[in-house]
Amino acid sequence: MADIKLTNLNKSYGAIHIIKDVNLDIKSGEFIVFVGPSGCGKSTLLRAISGLDSVTSGTLEIDHAVVNEVPPSKRGIAMVFQSYALYPHMSVFENIGFALENQGLSRAEIKKKVEAVGEMLQLTSYLTRLPKALSGGQRQRVAIGRAIVRGAKVFLFDEPLSNLDAALRVQMRMEIAKLKRDLPNTTMVYVTHDQVEAMTMADRIVVLKAGEVQQVGTPMELYERPNSVFVAGFIGSPKMNFITGVPAEKLKAKTIGVRPEHFEFSDGKTDVSGTLDYTEVLGSDSFLYVTTPSGMLTVRQPGRTEFKTGQKLNLKPLAQHVHRFGDDGLRLN
Repeated sequence: MADIKLTNLNKSYGAIHIIKDVNLDIKSGEFIVFVGPSGCGKSTLLRAISGLDSVTSGTLEIDHAVVNEVPPSKRGIAMVFQSYALYPHMSVFENIGFALENQGLSRAEIKKKVEAVGEMLQLTSYLTRLPKALSGGQRQRVAIGRAIVRGAKVFLFDEPLSNLDAALRVQMRMEIAKLKRDLPNTTMVYVTHDQVEAMTMADRIVVLKAGEVQQVGTPMELYERPNSVFVAGFIGSPKMNFITGVPAEKLKAKTIGVRPEHFEFSDGKTDVSGTLDYTEVLGSDSFLYVTTPSGMLTVRQPGRTEFKTGQKLNLKPLAQHVHRFGDDGLRLN
C-alpha cells in the first residue's frame, strides 16, 4: 500500500515554469486520473512522481517517505508508457520476466510469477510470441504485465491507450478496471486526454491547466458541480454549452452552462432559440447542433430526432441543471 503526497510541487525548465505549486493527496489504493489540455503539465507531473524528472522545489512523498532524491528504481513504482516500450527481440515471457531476472530470482520463481501474470491478463497462449506477432491491445497487456510482476506499490500510466483503435480502447478500459479490482491495494495514477477514460475509470479526477490544479473530485462531482467555466467545458463529452447575454443576465450570471441532455423543447417563445444546422443520429441518441446568438449549442435528444435541418428550435434549459458562472469564470452557486 502506498499514499502519494505532493506539497507545493514545482517543476521548471530554465525560465519555463511547467508545474506550479501543486498540492495533492492520493490515498493508497486510489485510481487517480490526470486530465487537461495538451501542454498542461499532466505528463510532466507523472514523470516527477516516477523520478524520471526531478522536481525544482516542493516535496514528493510516497508511502510517507520523502523521495525527491530517490532514484526511480528505488521508489516502488512501475510505469506503463504509451509506446509499450517492449523489447522486440524478446518473447512475451521474457519481456514480462526481465525485471525479475535483474532481481536475481531463480528460474522456477520467475516462471511461476510470469505464468500467474499471463493468466491474469489472458496472455497464457501468447507467452512464446515476439511483440511483432501481437495486436496493439496484446502489447499493452504485456506492458502492464511487466508492471504487475514486479509487485510495485504504485502504477503510473502515461496515455497507455492512445495508440489503440476505438474498439480496443473500450476493451482495454475494461481490462484496466478489472486489474484495479484484482489489485485493490495498488495505487494507480493515469494520464489521459480522453474524457471517457477519465469518467469511467477514475476514483477521482485531477483537472490541470497551465501547470495548476483546477479541481479535484469524483467524476460525478466534476460533472455535476464544476467549479469554473474551464472545468465545466473540459469534463463531459459532448462538452457543456455556455450561454451569455439575456438568459445569463436573468439568472444574475455572466455565463450559464447547460449540458446537452439538460434542454427541453418548447412550442412557445424562449430566451434560447436558434436554427438547427446539423444532426448526428447515433441510434440510441441524436445530437442536434443549433446556431443561436450565443454560438453553436449541442442538444442531446433520446432516440431518433424528428427535427429537420433549417428548422427553428426554441430551447428551454432545465432550471435545476443550470450552472451559473461569474465574470471571473468561477462558479456562483
